[in-house]
Amino acid sequence: MFKGTTIIGVRLGTNVAMGGDGQVTFGQTIVKQGAVKVRSLRENAILAGFAGSTADAITLLAKFEQKLNEFNGNLMKGAVELAKDWRSDKVLRHLEALLAVMDRTHSLVISGSGDVVEPDDGIVAIGSGGPYALAAARALMNNSKLDAQAIVRKSLEIASGICIYTNQEITVEVIEGNG
Repeated sequence: MFKGTTIIGVRLGTNVAMGGDGQVTFGQTIVKQGAVKVRSLRENAILAGFAGSTADAITLLAKFEQKLNEFNGNLMKGAVELAKDWRSDKVLRHLEALLAVMDRTHSLVISGSGDVVEPDDGIVAIGSGGPYALAAARALMNNSKLDAQAIVRKSLEIASGICIYTNQEITVEVIEGNG
């Protein structure tokens, strides 16, 4: 498990949002409060968030964007090809991070061990606070009428009250439009 962040993504039908906290830590020291760990890609058609070593995560995010371009924005194909490269490339295989990526139809977690996991419920959660945000998001999805953006924000607020590596400097990105 990677310490230092919480990323949560929620997809309700075509209503898609992903958010992350802003805390960056070195060991037990907070060195930054307002980092942005969630990005909108492909003209706001895909959302991506990262947890783990910042330099490693940014490297992987750039590689993921290359794969998306190579496969004309196909999220699933780009994710699978990134995971294959990540696992087999001599340099990439040593990178310590996780990526969460989403579009209107898929929610995926990509790891360096070659995993591309699509959760059944459309919720992706990574980072040290991920399990707390995931539990909160599931409860909110099943017991409220909140939209994806509100669920993401509230889940991050809940996680920040539990996980010492998560703060309340929250960034949320949404996929805009109707479809």
